Amino acid sequence: MPEGSVQSRPAVRLDLPCASSGTAQNPQAFSSTSLTSPFMSPPCPASTQPLRQMPWLVYAKRPFGGPEQVLEYLGRYTHRVAIANSRVVELTDSRVGFLWKDYRHHDKRKVMTLDAGEFIRRFLLHVLPGGFHRIRHYGYLANGHRVAKLTRCRQLLAAPTPVRDTPATDYRERMRQLTGRAIDVCPCCGGHMVEIGCIPPTATVRNAPAWNTS
Repeated sequence: MPEGSVQSRPAVRLDLPCASSGTAQNPQAFSSTSLTSPFMSPPCPASTQPLRQMPWLVYAKRPFGGPEQVLEYLGRYTHRVAIANSRVVELTDSRVGFLWKDYRHHDKRKVMTLDAGEFIRRFLLHVLPGGFHRIRHYGYLANGHRVAKLTRCRQLLAAPTPVRDTPATDYRERMRQLTGRAIDVCPCCGGHMVEIGCIPPTATVRNAPAWNTS
């Protein structure tokens, strides 16, 4: 893979959540046929008018792994960075080495080394231009009526209202809830770490006393 071979290939993915109105007892309430109409008039600009005139075919079925699998799949694309720190294995003044997976050779992990400028260029390909949003919600997840529409969906599905967990006040417990990792557990031995003191910050130019003219 020569340097400079990776070019910008932006892609837009549309996951349009929708459901036809009705009752949970109506077998056609969430059928593929009744779900076709929302695609005929989506909340999109007028430039998409030709798409609205097309005969849309909707294929809907339950996910094999349940809704949790769908959210996990989408989360891998919407909430990840261009490259994780763990993949960077070499860093010098002018070169960056990182791990990558070669799918043509049975997913073999290899090391690629690039000039710093080329590495930054590839990294910035994952940064959205100004005026773009990474995630824009439509359908019953639109910000304007999300609460009311979700309430209606739960009524149609006879689903209970989820109970929100009370956020922890301690930052250690909060970190555990958000990431599943405990920052007070030693990563080497797994023992519980105890705070025995704080190391005071050293004087820097920013927090040095005003009388210090050095």
